[in-house]
Amino acid sequence: MTDNYFSGKTAVITGGASGVGRSLAFALGRCGANIVIGDVDKSAMETIDRELEAAGVPHRVDHCDVTQPDSLQGVLDGALAAFGSVELVFANAGIGAGEAGPLWGYSEKDWQWCFNVNVWGVVNSINVFMPYLASRSERTHLVITGSGNGAYAVLPDVPIYTASKAAVHTITENLHYQVQAGGLPVVVSALFPGPHVVETGLFNSGRVRPEEFDKGVEGNETGINSVEDMKRMAEEFGINLQTTHPDEVAEMALKGLPDGNFWLLELTDENEAKIRRRADMIINKTTPVPESVG
Repeated sequence: MTDNYFSGKTAVITGGASGVGRSLAFALGRCGANIVIGDVDKSAMETIDRELEAAGVPHRVDHCDVTQPDSLQGVLDGALAAFGSVELVFANAGIGAGEAGPLWGYSEKDWQWCFNVNVWGVVNSINVFMPYLASRSERTHLVITGSGNGAYAVLPDVPIYTASKAAVHTITENLHYQVQAGGLPVVVSALFPGPHVVETGLFNSGRVRPEEFDKGVEGNETGINSVEDMKRMAEEFGINLQTTHPDEVAEMALKGLPDGNFWLLELTDENEAKIRRRADMIINKTTPVPESVG
């Protein structure tokens, strides 16, 4: 990868004020890109605005609710007004509903909120940004953040999140096929943060839970409200949970984009083994056995 590939380009990043989105913003900014952040976390938005300003990165930060197409359209319009064009879109916004216990006991509000953000947020992003990206004469990018949990493994601890990310990947892959069939200039990529549990605020998504989906519970019902909580719980069971910093995810993503890679993915031997076991299970029609986190 050369810095020149991103220099002068404009990148829109939803969920860009924290976590992987924040790391993408700074990585692209260091490469000379203009950055447009869309987010709903007011505190994080104010912080990244100051930090990008201090770093000398041309940018704008807009409130963006990915469940509302008009909100996404406002981000695109603002980006075009500020920088003239958009070459990269990262549909990165996502949440964890914090569900726990038997699947049949989950609050409908958890299902609705998670699917509104994780699935409809991607659908809305495609509907808003693809017509513009596909109209350009030069190559553009739409990068959709998925998860290995749902795309190539099924971890039973967070079924709502897993189901949403399974849907996200099938949407992403189908979009890729349609873009290829249409000969469009858009490179569609599936970004999988990892290879280990990523150090983001996903476990504390409740901080941005809308009032309409409030179920009267403080924090997550799992008792895990941060990566640190997850590490401590793992240690109680004798597990040394490995983690990945969001900066590592951003570095991996930016390496693959100039080559037009669909799979923005780094695997460990353990992750590869999970994929092989799942494929073998399907081919051999054996009874599924749950995988472990990590």
